[in-house]
Amino acid sequence: MTSTLTPSPAGLAASARETGVPRRRTRTLALPEVRWAAAATGFFLLALPPQLTGAPVWLWGSLYALAYATGGWESGWEGLKALREKTLDVDLLMVVAALGAAAIGQVMDGALLIVIFATSGALEALATARTADSVRGLLDLAPPTATRLVPDGSGQAVPVEELTVGDLILVRPGERVGADGRVLDGASEVDQATITGEPLPVVKEPGDEVFAGTVNGTGALRVRVERDASDSVIARIVRMVEEASETKAPTQLFIEKVEQRYSLGMVAATLAVFLVPLAFGDDLTGALLRAMTFMIVASPCAVVLATMPPLLSAIANAGRHGVLVKSAVVMERLGQVDAVALDKTGTLTEGVPRVTDVRPLPGSGLEERELVALAAAAEHPSEHPLARAVVDAARERGLSLSPAEDFDSTPGVGVTATVDGRVVAVGSPARLLDGASDARAAHTVALAAELEEDGRTAVLVTADGVPVGILGLADRLRPDAALTVVSLTALTGTAPALLTGDNPRAAARLAAEVGIEDVRAGLLPQHKVREVKELQDAGRRVLVVGDGVNDAPALAAAHTGVAMGRAGSDLALEAADAVIVRDELATVPTVIALSRHARQLVVQNLVIAGVFITGLVVWNLAGTLPLPLGVAGHEGSTVIVGLNGLRLLRDAAWRRASSEAGR
Repeated sequence: MTSTLTPSPAGLAASARETGVPRRRTRTLALPEVRWAAAATGFFLLALPPQLTGAPVWLWGSLYALAYATGGWESGWEGLKALREKTLDVDLLMVVAALGAAAIGQVMDGALLIVIFATSGALEALATARTADSVRGLLDLAPPTATRLVPDGSGQAVPVEELTVGDLILVRPGERVGADGRVLDGASEVDQATITGEPLPVVKEPGDEVFAGTVNGTGALRVRVERDASDSVIARIVRMVEEASETKAPTQLFIEKVEQRYSLGMVAATLAVFLVPLAFGDDLTGALLRAMTFMIVASPCAVVLATMPPLLSAIANAGRHGVLVKSAVVMERLGQVDAVALDKTGTLTEGVPRVTDVRPLPGSGLEERELVALAAAAEHPSEHPLARAVVDAARERGLSLSPAEDFDSTPGVGVTATVDGRVVAVGSPARLLDGASDARAAHTVALAAELEEDGRTAVLVTADGVPVGILGLADRLRPDAALTVVSLTALTGTAPALLTGDNPRAAARLAAEVGIEDVRAGLLPQHKVREVKELQDAGRRVLVVGDGVNDAPALAAAHTGVAMGRAGSDLALEAADAVIVRDELATVPTVIALSRHARQLVVQNLVIAGVFITGLVVWNLAGTLPLPLGVAGHEGSTVIVGLNGLRLLRDAAWRRASSEAGR
């Protein structure tokens, strides 16, 4: 067990664990789409009161004109450029529809349409920028320079990009490892949670593999580089996140294809409605009025609103209950999942070690409370995660700790300190008992093996060289983990799988506690992606729940990704489609059930919208639909489907979803 009195190494490790990925953030107002949308919204809000209070037309008309210009120029310009490439998009048609509405006196309706589309584009640009920031920030996990050892034994600081396979580098205490490689000399404990998800630092000795971006403990390591910087695990994680995100492009291509067909059909139909009556002798004004009425009543706004209110209401409801769903598309996809893959550390567990077993040895003369107090007194100066767990156990029991003197630590072994005149050692049983072969040592080894067989980390406590007790530590299971597994099984029809970078024994023990049979352990990030793709290749829509950088590629590759919010890394939070803000795992099945309710309302609303649009269009074509009545019918259908969708804002909708999820 590594401990230190100097704050920098442990502080660096703790900081790395807390922050995960260095934070980069594009300023919101740095995006032009956001600035234009804000300007359009501002002009619209300024124009509305004067219009409603009967102010002069030139006042509110000029403000609306500014809203049209600031909110619509970009979509209009991009649409015109698309036209040069013989492509017609809906955004351009919406600008045309807005101008058409203004031309027949519906200035406010047209301005509102412009504002809605401008705001949508701004949100999309902001989401794209945030994801790009997170991916770039991941590369900052690897240090910019590393200490390369030259033949005379001296060190030379060089950019990590210049390191080649076979180079020797020195990793000092508290530094980040500069390249993927293998330890040649030295011993230390390395925090590699960002790569493997393991909750505790791992002892590294000659022959062990280390990864770029992980944080060294208190020992120095000499490492032989085995991969170029461009091929490191961190670099591959970045590539996999980008590639996995791109695999969703076919859905976007389908949307663009539908958009083209709708746009062409809308233009053709509007022109036909205008030209055909003219050919049969209708006057120009009447034909134009009929065509503009057709464009209004046949516009997709009602259909769009038929879809969005239920999904947005579900998003708002989920947000009030600690689940951040990033878009309406995500909310819809959540209801489609039929398979779930769960991470272990930080997802099913709390990600923090706890003392679970206190075993005083026969003949030690110590009770459980005395053993914990003795170990905690020795560990108190240490900042190691296991040491903090022991000290926390003493505090929870209300124990007072004696001062520790002559504190010392040895990487991979443990700590020693003088407590109440006795030399107390706390650390690895194998190291502290090295060479001992008496019956007491054999009993101690057997007890430690028993704890480790159950998935605990065994810590031996000795006093003046004599074993006095063993502590068992483990990452504590979340209280709602087992119930969540049951609920997810009921919702999807299949028990979740466990995907973890932890060792198979610990993974199997935890899986047994929560009722998971499909256990896939010892996985690096690329292996998690492979497992997810295997499930999806079998026709499953996979939901992945995780929290670390090592989970980010799988979160991006999955049909839907959900990240745990409190301890989640920046990249996991950005790669995920939804975030459990309060780390309440049981909200996952509830939000799936809520999504299914939203999809049911979407179908209801599409039927309602379709009936209204079809009726109004037929009336307009077969008879004479007065423009005010057409606008009223169009807006009336919008109000009806909107109110129907808003039903999911009620807390009763969340309670119903929770009940159906089996909570």
